[in-house]
Amino acid sequence: MVASFTQACNLSSGPHLINMTKPLAMITPSTKPVLAPVLFISHGAPLFAVSPGTSGPALTAYGKQLQAAHPLKGIVILSPHWMTERLTVMRNPKPKTYHDFGGFPPALYELQYPAPGDIELSDRVQALLAEVGLNPLQDPDRPLDHGVWVPLMHLFPGADIPVVQVSLPTGWGPEQVLKLGEALQTLREQGILLIGSGSMTHNLAEFFGGDRQPDPYVEAFSRWVETALAKNDTAALLDYVNQAPSAKRAHPSDDHFLPLFFAVGAAGSKATPHYLSREVRYSMLAMDSVVFS
Repeated sequence: MVASFTQACNLSSGPHLINMTKPLAMITPSTKPVLAPVLFISHGAPLFAVSPGTSGPALTAYGKQLQAAHPLKGIVILSPHWMTERLTVMRNPKPKTYHDFGGFPPALYELQYPAPGDIELSDRVQALLAEVGLNPLQDPDRPLDHGVWVPLMHLFPGADIPVVQVSLPTGWGPEQVLKLGEALQTLREQGILLIGSGSMTHNLAEFFGGDRQPDPYVEAFSRWVETALAKNDTAALLDYVNQAPSAKRAHPSDDHFLPLFFAVGAAGSKATPHYLSREVRYSMLAMDSVVFS
């Protein structure tokens, strides 16, 4: 972790919504293989890197717990800030930190997240996706966009876990992204953490800066999703546009909501969701982050 990030954020403050003394990372020991969890993380605005609110400390606490319980061998993550015509897998051994935004304070552009890539893991991802007919490309030059490095700075500030990013193909909907996550489920048996990085709500037309009281529609939409996850009601989630309150206001476009379906697919139908954060920033940006274990 770079010094500028440490100086910018006080990661020891803020309430958590789960008991971090109780392990959520792994299933109870049995004859079954130990499974890495799956995460959905709301990565917020780029300023989340230096303005962690309560969500940043919650991610940091969980990351420490997870590593203590079972050290990870790698991360496979999907972000809406890498959209491609055809499904693509990063195959870059040393991905750069991509500051894919403009108009923010200079200190934000100085942050680096020097996590390594993993060629062998990229090839495993490519093979698993090819097995189900998705036949992805591989990109040897892809950097880490802010939908990846900003939340990982909080979750694993040491930047010492290999990261492989998967693109979000243009035009894909919830069912396709769900199946993408399902195709990678077996990686969990190999100590690979699967992450969908997006946002629980994402209507940037309503962004005016400054933290204010959450808009009622934000809470209504977010809690509808929480209820559907708790019930494992994947059918309702897939039909969220018609069933969730204020769905089109919460997500005028679905790109930042689709990573949730990657996480749900990767977690499987028997997974139990545990919330790390239900914070709302700027009245309209729900920062919900969920562990599926």
